[in-house]
Amino acid sequence: MRVCIALFTIFVAAYCRKVFIGDQVLRIDARSEEQIQLLQELENTEGLELDFWTHPVSTDLPVDIHVPYSSLNAVRTFLQENGILFNVMIEDLQEILNKEQEDLQHKTIKEGDAKSFNYATYHPLDTIYSWMDSMVSAHPDLISKVHIGSSYENRPMYVLKFSTGSNRPAIWIDAGIHSREWISTASAVWMANKLATDFGADPSVTSLLKQMDVYLMTVTNPDGYAYTHTNDRMWRKTRSVNPGSSCRGVDPNRNWDAGFGGPGASKNPCSDSYHGPSAHSAIEVKNIVNLIKTHGKFKAFISIHAYSQLLMYPYGYICTNIPDQAELHSVGQQAVQALSSLYGTSYKIGSICKIIYQASGGSIDWSYNADIKYSFAFELRDTGRYGFLLPANQIIPTATETWLALKYIMEYVRDHPY
Repeated sequence: MRVCIALFTIFVAAYCRKVFIGDQVLRIDARSEEQIQLLQELENTEGLELDFWTHPVSTDLPVDIHVPYSSLNAVRTFLQENGILFNVMIEDLQEILNKEQEDLQHKTIKEGDAKSFNYATYHPLDTIYSWMDSMVSAHPDLISKVHIGSSYENRPMYVLKFSTGSNRPAIWIDAGIHSREWISTASAVWMANKLATDFGADPSVTSLLKQMDVYLMTVTNPDGYAYTHTNDRMWRKTRSVNPGSSCRGVDPNRNWDAGFGGPGASKNPCSDSYHGPSAHSAIEVKNIVNLIKTHGKFKAFISIHAYSQLLMYPYGYICTNIPDQAELHSVGQQAVQALSSLYGTSYKIGSICKIIYQASGGSIDWSYNADIKYSFAFELRDTGRYGFLLPANQIIPTATETWLALKYIMEYVRDHPY
């Protein structure tokens, strides 16, 4: 009997998702540099297992912290004793996750059929990969599925290539580099279909694809994304083993060779911002770098993240202006204006370091330094009400408005060769 109980326990542990019962997300409004420093100390405190969804860098920006139930009293006491204002953004994280799972179970799709695919829900990795095949079948003269390598856990990494010719300049778009940012992947899936269906119908999209190729990677971190669907919805990193540590994964947006290991990245393998042992050590990053370098004709590099409603350009690892700052800022302003024209959604535009926080080892800093001038990163909806858990009913509105900004950037790149 003891053996049976032990086996049952192992079975349950292996197949049960991590739960967050009673966990809360607190929004903190720091009013002084002293309070910012106190929050930075809190962020580095071991044992509390705090997950900072946004980071304490400025009194201009709120700080969102996912606090485990076991640490709530300690964190609340710390904030109250130091006179730091806060409010509860999410009362019980697990309740939102339960609702998300309930929605997923009720929204079934017909796999393998691009026309019946449900773009208004979140999908697991295998379903997205099956959808890719259906897109290629539906648009064989426009789309191909490019295998650029395998992930740490040996999952294939695929890019949809939109092309009507050969040896063209190209635009790179990726989503889901941080695995828990489901809205980025879902939006990219919708936008891939939009790009395909508008070709031949929208003169601007048709012109774009007759002059340039578009490479669209909907799931940049496949191991992490799969893990968020099976084990831990809040997982951010890759799933690589870190020698000498029980903590797994590297932050794939701190692993690029752009100020690697500097401010805004962690040396601690247990941190969600762990930069890894060396630049491009994450195979997921290395695969993309190899493709970009081998191709040699990418003119834009656009990375889609969530959340905060921002459109950013380099740099993140240093706070100095780039040579093309004026042009990229102007392009960003026009793109954000196009985005806001649909639902009035408000976005901010600026360099990573100045608009959000200093962060080293980021992808668009690397791409800009690799002479890809038009390097941008989106932070999609929302501004913190749901954070990384944006309800599925916001997928299509988010994707639709973001498409307007993305389309403007792509048109600009087409019309301003360099």
